[in-house]
Amino acid sequence: MRRHAALAALALLLLVGCARPARDDLYVLMPGADGKTGALTVDSAGKQAVLDQPYAAVRVKEPGQVAAGTITEQEARQAFGAALAAQPDRPLSFTLYFLEARDELTPDSRQILGRIVDELSRRPAPEIVVIGHTDRVGAVPYNDALSLRRAERVRDELVKVGVAPDRIRVEGRGEREPLVPTPDEVPEPRNRRVEISIR
Repeated sequence: MRRHAALAALALLLLVGCARPARDDLYVLMPGADGKTGALTVDSAGKQAVLDQPYAAVRVKEPGQVAAGTITEQEARQAFGAALAAQPDRPLSFTLYFLEARDELTPDSRQILGRIVDELSRRPAPEIVVIGHTDRVGAVPYNDALSLRRAERVRDELVKVGVAPDRIRVEGRGEREPLVPTPDEVPEPRNRRVEISIR
C-alpha cells in the first residue's frame, strides 16, 4: 500500500513538474510624453487585438485567448512602475538661431540656452550632439567654416556651465541641410541655426 502511495505521489510530482506554468501576459499602450499614441497589434495563436487608444490593454492567459479592454493610468503605473522608472530620459531637441554671418546667438536663443542648461542639470551623463547650419548667402567653404564655428560656440557655452567637453560632439553642415529651402544667396534667418540633440 505504501509503495502504491509513494508511486502515486511521484507520478503527481512528475505531472506537476511537467505542467506549463500559468500565463498572464498584459500589454498596455502607453501615451507618449506629448500625449500622442501610436498603435500596437497583439497576436496570440492567430487571434489578434489592435491597441490604438491610450491605456488600451490586452491580457493573454492562454494561447489564442486575447481579452481586450482598458485600464487606468494608475493601474498601468502599478503594473509597470519599475520598468517605467528604469527607462532613460527621452531624447530632447533644441534649435538655436544666430545673427547673420556671425556665430552670435539671437537674444531669444540666448534665453533658450538657459533652458537647455537646466535640462542638462537633470541628466547625470548626457550625450549631446551639436550641429551647425547656415543660410545660402556666401561661398560653400565659408559657410562650412561658419556652421562649425556656430556649433563650437554652443559647445563652449555648455562647457562654461560645467558640461564635460567629452560629452559633446560638434559638426558643421554649412548650407547643405536648410530648414527652409531657398535659392542661392537668399538670407533666411531660420537656416542660420544650431540643432542640439540631448540623450
